Amino acid sequence: MKIGILQTGHSPDNMKDALGDYGDMFVKLLGGHGFDFQIWSVVDGDFPASAVDADGWLITGSKHGAYEDHHWIPPLEQLIRAIREAGRPLVGICFGHQIIAQALGGKVEKFAGGWSVGRTEYTIDGETLALNAWHQDQVTKLPDGAKVVGASDFCANAALLYDDHIWTIQPHPEFTQDFIDGLIRTRGKGVVPDHQLQAASALLDAPTDNAKIADHIADFLKKERL
Repeated sequence: MKIGILQTGHSPDNMKDALGDYGDMFVKLLGGHGFDFQIWSVVDGDFPASAVDADGWLITGSKHGAYEDHHWIPPLEQLIRAIREAGRPLVGICFGHQIIAQALGGKVEKFAGGWSVGRTEYTIDGETLALNAWHQDQVTKLPDGAKVVGASDFCANAALLYDDHIWTIQPHPEFTQDFIDGLIRTRGKGVVPDHQLQAASALLDAPTDNAKIADHIADFLKKERL
């Protein structure tokens, strides 16, 4: 099964060689599940020819906002709608979660409550899971047909399911503790409040449920559909 990874951002330059770019992180996360992968760096204008160029799709995170004026966002939204129309499974992570909601009629905005960073507990499909967060934007209005299947105390719409073909989450199962540590020391400085960076640093040694979410994503992409 071929999975198309739509890369919507890049990891910091000083971390990329050691920890990988965003697309590479998902290849590693989903390794061992029998997938073949192709990465399209849509943030750089590299798009697939059509929604059927892969059997399933995944949209990565990004430092950009879904509501920002970037040349690649309108064609990405068009592709999302085409993937849905084609009935191909689609998974969205953080920015991917947000841009899918926006493309299908929801609303994304900078959340008045501020940032969520580091290890965070979510209830997803009735199970409490610890995953790494790194976001200020949130989905604040659901598209028609979206069902909330996950939340945290901070993020009410943390996981969404659409028509059994699209599943999206706000946190980052692809982010290791080493990567979060790097973000704390680079992109977080002067942007995220210091007390939140310190709290995230204090939890770097605590376990996360990245592997469980990887299994869920793989099962979702492989699921037999009518």
